[in-house]
Amino acid sequence: MEPIEYTISVLTENKPGLLNKLTIILSRRKININSLNVSTTEVEGVSRYTIAATASKSDLEKVIKQIRKLVDVLGAFLYDEDQIYYQEIALYKLSLEVFQRNGLLEKLIRQYGAKIIAIEENQIVIEKTGTKQETHELYEILKPYDILEFARSGRVAISKSKRRTEAFIQELETSQSNTLSIKEF
Repeated sequence: MEPIEYTISVLTENKPGLLNKLTIILSRRKININSLNVSTTEVEGVSRYTIAATASKSDLEKVIKQIRKLVDVLGAFLYDEDQIYYQEIALYKLSLEVFQRNGLLEKLIRQYGAKIIAIEENQIVIEKTGTKQETHELYEILKPYDILEFARSGRVAISKSKRRTEAFIQELETSQSNTLSIKEF
């Protein structure tokens, strides 16, 4: 069975040095990180690490167990693609001259649900939000028009679970054993 891409979501206290610890756990198991995003959550002082990685589910389940042992980690979860809502953002910089010479480009941008976010003296910047496949598809369409620069963010994801982050943390704080039923998060 070929490895597929999974999403790891880690809730942590907002402390320095945790990113290094997380990447060490993944690199020891020779798991490459496809994308990484760190953001604040709706709970003050709590951060969410969203890591997209391609590996076997059993290898990633072992990684999750190791991550949960880290002191500053409040919870770590492994998700299949159908268990989350996720998006990425991509930016494409093109020559303004190329854009102006080709009337088809504006139509393509609209057709792919992208938008122009900046028009400067020599260049134009286009933004596309979507899945990795959608942003890559637009990249392939724009490639013949001499992309000057391209950047794609890491995956931003939230679970489809109805459980709230705040409720999870409150449950964790009142738990005697410091372990929770995390299947519903």
